[in-house]
Amino acid sequence: MTAASTGLAPAPAERPPARAWPVIAALAFAGFAVSIVHTIVIPLMLSFPRLLNSSPATVSWLVTATLLTAAVSTPLFGRLGDQFGRRRMLFAALTGLLAGSLVCALTSNAAVMIAGRALQGTGIAALPLGMSIIGSVLPPERRGAGIALLSSLLGAGGAVALPISGVISQHADFHLLFWLCAAVAVVAMAVVRIAVPSTPVQRGQRADAVGAVLLVLALLALLVPLAQGRIWGWSSPLTLGLFAASVALLVLFTRVQLRRAAPLVDVRATVRRPILLTNLASVLMGFALYASFLGTASFVEAPRAAGYGFGASLSTAALCLLPGGLLMLPLSPVTARISARWGPKVALVSGALVVASGYLARVVFTASLWQVVAGACVISAGTGIAYASMPALIMDWTPARDTSAANGLNALARHVGTSLSSAAGSALLGSFTITVAGVTLPAERGYLLFFGIGGAAALAAATVAVFVPPTPGPSTATPGPDIARPSTDIATAPQIARSLQLRRRRAGSAIAGGS
Repeated sequence: MTAASTGLAPAPAERPPARAWPVIAALAFAGFAVSIVHTIVIPLMLSFPRLLNSSPATVSWLVTATLLTAAVSTPLFGRLGDQFGRRRMLFAALTGLLAGSLVCALTSNAAVMIAGRALQGTGIAALPLGMSIIGSVLPPERRGAGIALLSSLLGAGGAVALPISGVISQHADFHLLFWLCAAVAVVAMAVVRIAVPSTPVQRGQRADAVGAVLLVLALLALLVPLAQGRIWGWSSPLTLGLFAASVALLVLFTRVQLRRAAPLVDVRATVRRPILLTNLASVLMGFALYASFLGTASFVEAPRAAGYGFGASLSTAALCLLPGGLLMLPLSPVTARISARWGPKVALVSGALVVASGYLARVVFTASLWQVVAGACVISAGTGIAYASMPALIMDWTPARDTSAANGLNALARHVGTSLSSAAGSALLGSFTITVAGVTLPAERGYLLFFGIGGAAALAAATVAVFVPPTPGPSTATPGPDIARPSTDIATAPQIARSLQLRRRRAGSAIAGGS
């Protein structure tokens, strides 16, 4: 076997390892830049109809459009990164973030701003691409810490963005938010260009255009009604028809992928037990994280006359989420140590159980503001641990050449969980209401039920993760239908020879032991 037969570009046999911390720092900053996208507009959603001279139904697409393009771009950019270079696609994702930020900063037209927000959503693909770059260019002893740090930024960036957005929306022109996003994107592109090395590409493979179109249509048919079902009605023909279309399109997409020599999504690998269960746990954890973000701020803002709120300002409510988001960062090395010693499966189960305990506290202790903040911190801490373990699990069970696509699908699973959480929160908080001084507000039991479901989702994630097989170690990661964990991105002749020699030694040891 040669490098050419693997479909990968040839590389020198003695490739010096990349310097760890400059790469991790550059990718971490890029991750922070894109992680603020989802939450940066949330404090302004009640004000946007007035600021943009539009309806609430229209401005709701400022969140929906970003979610849709993020969900679509993460698996697509992941596969393109495996085929054409992860660093190149990472730069493309950051370019989308920059372009979308500039569009939003230069307009007050609702339709144009929705288009800009859609462009911003493509930047989310930078996170799974960054994790795959860490796995391919850094030495093994540095990968765990880097992956954990990037994963923790998913929550930390959002938690930092909320108070910044709240302060700017109260004291300055909202366009400043998008100029800030553009500036951060420019810096991220610069540090990526300087510090992140190029990665190998798989040559001789064509992009699966048909599969990409089918996947985009299937995700749109699934996520649009989840985001707009509250407005359209959950039993409306449009909502139900799109859900049915998403099922049909996913079935067709699966059949097409099974017939492709180089599919957009390796369906057979995706349905293997370790990958399938990890992605299912990711959906549940995505639900649990967003339930805390969505419910805590509005809970704190509710007037005391409602019987449960604290009458906090927009900025104060956003600040209540900041401690939990920042807590994720120092926990990332802790997660790396847990994964290194006991495996990422243990970290995932532990993190999910911590989240469940946090939601229990959110349901029981609601009398004081500090109790609400403490409960939110526990939820964020557990989510940080769980999120950091998921990419490690995915990469432990995925061929190195396919890690970008696999991490993209895992990120998609979290986006689906976020969409489900948003839909459930809107339905519950809209179903249980009270009237205070002529204003309709969610009732406390709606929040408590929502938080209870968030805790149940975390418990379900822990249960699912228990059944993930132990991570294959050096002595167990042998070729076979259930384990696909090659040791390198590039198959060179000396490496193959060493691998064959090692296998012969193991086989000889096994025969000697059996005799």
